[in-house]
Amino acid sequence: MFDDAIRVANTYWTQFLYVLPRLVIAAVLLAAVWVGASRLRVWLAAKIGAHANDPLLIDFLTQIGRWLLVGIGIILALNILGLSQLVSGMLAGLGLSAFVVGFAFKDIAENFLAGILLAFNRPFSINDTIQIKDMFGRVTHLNLRTTTILTFDGRDISIPNAVVLKEPLINFTQNGFIRQDFVVGIGYNDDAKKGIELMLKEIEQEADVKRGDGKDPFAVVEELALNSVNIKVFFWATTDSYRKGVLELKSRIINRILVKLTAEGFSFPSNIVELQYPPAPLQIQSAGQPATGQPASAAATSSVPQPTA
Repeated sequence: MFDDAIRVANTYWTQFLYVLPRLVIAAVLLAAVWVGASRLRVWLAAKIGAHANDPLLIDFLTQIGRWLLVGIGIILALNILGLSQLVSGMLAGLGLSAFVVGFAFKDIAENFLAGILLAFNRPFSINDTIQIKDMFGRVTHLNLRTTTILTFDGRDISIPNAVVLKEPLINFTQNGFIRQDFVVGIGYNDDAKKGIELMLKEIEQEADVKRGDGKDPFAVVEELALNSVNIKVFFWATTDSYRKGVLELKSRIINRILVKLTAEGFSFPSNIVELQYPPAPLQIQSAGQPATGQPASAAATSSVPQPTA
């Protein structure tokens, strides 16, 4: 029995020595392919980056190039080891495997395919301010599965690319400008035309307000409200810093207009509540005093609640 064990061990050892050179060659090949794939990714990133400033597209193409080279290396290594039949079986079963894996990981596959589509055609870039559903923020990172935005209260939100592709998307910065508006209510005794002229002059003093190409500031009387004439002011602003820059510009313009109109004697009426009383004289009665024309006993009786059975 011991001799049989030695004989089996010698057989395996002989087979191992026979396969060892192939194992060494396959291992060296895989190591070279892995290092070469990493360098290929860096080289592709530099070459593509010189012609396209698109992080997602660069990441997608470099990943494809890297894993394509790794796949070729694995197939060559298996052939060196004499496992060509295994390679043929793997390729033959690739279609069925892809179907099974795709069905099991439907959502992941959907996001991955959406990432591929977004890599070549998407309505935003890095640092754009976008809104998808109720998610609003600046795009900070893109990959083949998710799009990450940073909200203006400091939260990172990772949105699946399938959602980005299917849902309506608002881009606030792609065109480089956005229109803002606000309402100023002045009194009915004030000159609305003069007020509009003063407002537009104050807006003209802000260099960050866009002008020309049909984007000059303007104002219109929007509504004759109950206690004020409401004037709506429109202006265009650049969106290099959408949230902070645009809001600060709007605040400066409103403050300018407030100071100017106040100095010119304009009024800003507040809401007035009108109370209407019945035509009969209002009788005021102190506690314990009977009303006019009512006996004191009746007043006392009516003011005291009667006990119930």
